[in-house]
Amino acid sequence: MVRALISALIIGLTAPALGIYLVQRRLSLIGDGIGHVALTGVGVGLLLHQSPVLTAVIVSVVGAIGVELVRERGRTSGDLALALLFYGGIAGGVVLVGLSDSSGNASLMQFLFGSLTTTSRQDLTVIAVLGAAVLIAMLGLRQALFAVCNDEEYARVSGLPVRTLNLLMAVTTAVTVTIAMRTVGLLLVSALMVVPVAAAQQVTRGFRSTMAAAMLIGVGAAAAGITLAGEVNTAPGATIVILAIAVFVALTVGGATWRALRRRAGAGPARAGVEAEPPDVVLQAGAR
Repeated sequence: MVRALISALIIGLTAPALGIYLVQRRLSLIGDGIGHVALTGVGVGLLLHQSPVLTAVIVSVVGAIGVELVRERGRTSGDLALALLFYGGIAGGVVLVGLSDSSGNASLMQFLFGSLTTTSRQDLTVIAVLGAAVLIAMLGLRQALFAVCNDEEYARVSGLPVRTLNLLMAVTTAVTVTIAMRTVGLLLVSALMVVPVAAAQQVTRGFRSTMAAAMLIGVGAAAAGITLAGEVNTAPGATIVILAIAVFVALTVGGATWRALRRRAGAGPARAGVEAEPPDVVLQAGAR
C-alpha cells in the first residue's frame, strides 16, 4: 500500500501537468486513444512473454508520434487520426491477447483497470523516473508549450520549434499513459489528465494558477482515493477518478452559486459578463 500510495501521488501530480496542455489544445481524449494503443503493446508483451510495460511504452510512443505526423503532414484531421488510433489500438490488442495463452487474460485486466496493490519496487522506480522526466519537461517548457497549444501558427512565426514541441507532447503523453496503467488502468487514465484541469478551471483564471490548482486536485484525489479504497475495499483507480469528478461537480456548483450571489448583490454588467465566460476562454485570456 505504501508503494501504491507513492505511485498514485506521482501520477496525480504528473497527469494534470500534462493534461492542461491537451485541454488547451482540444485534445482531451488523446489519452484514451494512446491507452488503446498501449493495449496493443501489452498484447505484444503477453504474446512474446516479455515485460508488458516495456512493450507498451515502445508501442505507445510509436503510435503517438505517428498520429502527430499524420495530423501535421497528412490530410487527416486531428479527430480522425485520433479515431484511427482508438480503433486500431483496441483491435490490435484484442487480437494479440487472443493469440497469447489464457493466463494473459487475467493480466490484461490489471492493465485495463489498474492494480496498484501489485506495484513492485521495479515498477515504482520506473514510474518515479519517467514521471519526474515528464514533470520537468512540462514545467520547464511551460511558456513554449502553451504558445504552441494556444496558437500554433503564431508560435511558428515566433521562431519556436513547433514540430519538436508537438512530438515532445506526443511522447510525454504516451509515457504518462503507460506509467499510469498501474494506477488507474488504460481505460481511465485520460480522466486523471482532464478532470483535475476541468475542475481547476472553475475557480482559476490564469494558465499558471490553473496548472497549480489542477496538480493540487490530482494529488489530493490520488491520496484520498488510495485511502478510501483501502478502507472500503474498492478499486483504487476507479475511486481516484470518482473523487476527482466529485471535486469537479462541487467546484462547478459552488462557482455557479457564487456568481449568482454576486449578480444578485449588484455586480456591474461588465464584471458579470467576464465572470460568465467559459473557463477555457478565460484561461486563454488570462494567460495572454
